Amino acid sequence: MADYKRQLDDLILIVTKEGASDLHITAGMHPSIRVSGDLIPLVNQPVLSADDTMGMAMEILNEANKSRFLESKEIDFSYSPEGVTRFRGNAFFQRGLVGIALRLIPSDIKSIEELNLPDRLAEFTRRKQGFFLVVGPVGQGKSTTLASMVNLINKERAEHIITIEDPIEYLFTNDRSIIDQREIRFDTNDFHAALQSMFRQDVNVGMIGEMRNPETISAAVTAAETGHLILSTLHTNSASQTIDRIIDSFPPNQQRQIRIQLAGSLIGIFSQRLMPRISGGLIPAYELLVDNNAVSNLIREGRTAEIDVVIETGSDSGMIDLNHSLADLVRQGEISTETAYRFSMNPKSLDRLL
Repeated sequence: MADYKRQLDDLILIVTKEGASDLHITAGMHPSIRVSGDLIPLVNQPVLSADDTMGMAMEILNEANKSRFLESKEIDFSYSPEGVTRFRGNAFFQRGLVGIALRLIPSDIKSIEELNLPDRLAEFTRRKQGFFLVVGPVGQGKSTTLASMVNLINKERAEHIITIEDPIEYLFTNDRSIIDQREIRFDTNDFHAALQSMFRQDVNVGMIGEMRNPETISAAVTAAETGHLILSTLHTNSASQTIDRIIDSFPPNQQRQIRIQLAGSLIGIFSQRLMPRISGGLIPAYELLVDNNAVSNLIREGRTAEIDVVIETGSDSGMIDLNHSLADLVRQGEISTETAYRFSMNPKSLDRLL
């Protein structure tokens, strides 16, 4: 009988040794790792069979998740071999065979400065209430940025922080704050139920791993309105698109109300991308929307298309435009001009900065 634990241990050793961010396990293929954004097959490892991938899934998943996976055909989970290395994972079926994607969660939580993020983010962690979002496509470091912000609060002041995650990713150690981490299905039934309970848990700061439906968004916005600092993420490409996504997730008869609530509670949206560095590795480029009277009015009046211009011209208010971030990275020798243009959402505007 195959020793799937040993196979997994060997693969995880390669992930950590090579500085990879992800491990992919697919039937009929060599295992693959992602390093600095590139997917690399481990050709020295044997091609995996259907039995191999199913066996590894059963080795990774706990008993409750095994039955849930076989029933639903896909599942999010966390995996901590030997309790040292930690992964966020997803197991799924494709063409009747099992596939597994594992994302490495570093054991240490880096600071905002260590992550090459703007100092301005620290200011949002010091707010007593409001709604702050970190957005971007999958795999762009949103969870890492949120963890850094939560840990800064943990170090600076005594608060009660509750995280609601699916699954739990970074593990926090209580410093000045009390941090309670709740995992969907194990500690609570769903995001909305956990958010509703949060009002009765004497919480100061809530971190929601992801907002997946209007009920969760509505509860989060309400929490931000009623004296809590709420941090969360969305899979969107920009600040203006994020606002549209939030509004459009509600039925038309509720959209005016959510616009008013969002205009009053939003304190900022940070959108980030990880760029391939010339020297190797990845570095973030970003956009920052800071709420002010102009932004609140645009949200309230449904004129979100004008928000991009406000960001581009709002550096005096602390706004950061993505093209300016990209141009700065080019001038610093961190990324190539080609990379900047590839990730820019407005190349013509970038022309004027380079």
